[in-house]
Order: sequence, then structure tokens, then C-alpha cells
Amino acid sequence: MTEHHRHASHPNVVSRLKRAEGHLRSVIAMIEEGRPCLHVAQQMQAVESAIRNAKQALIHDHMAHCLNGDHDREELKTISRYL
Repeated sequence: MTEHHRHASHPNVVSRLKRAEGHLRSVIAMIEEGRPCLHVAQQMQAVESAIRNAKQALIHDHMAHCLNGDHDREELKTISRYL
């Protein structure tokens, strides 16, 4: 059985990921069009940052609202590795 957890931050995280998805599609198009590598690399950096920020928002929200007490200590250690 899969557990589903929805948090107030999830719409924001989804929005960030959708923006990153759009940027990634643009990067692919830039490569296919033969755009300069510097411009492509800059856009790839933006995609990477957007995904990293979305991940951090998700993890911080989870740590703030879902983890409490000693029984969650191991999960805290595990999820904090992704920061």
C-alpha cells in the first residue's frame, strides 16, 4: 500500500518543477538548433538550480512538518543526505 502525503508546499514544488521542465525543453531545442555552447551551458545551469531549489523546498517542508520524535531520527538522517 502506497502512502500519499500532501503538503502546503507541494503546489509550489510542482510549479518549480514544471518551470524547470520548460527550461529543459528549451535547452534541448537550443542544442538541436546548434546554439552556442556557452548559452546552452548557462541554461543547463538554470535548470539544475531550479531542480535543486525544488528538491530543497520539498525536503525542508518534510523535515519541518513530518518528522518528530525519536522514531523519525533515522529518516531525518536519510533525507538530509539529499540536501
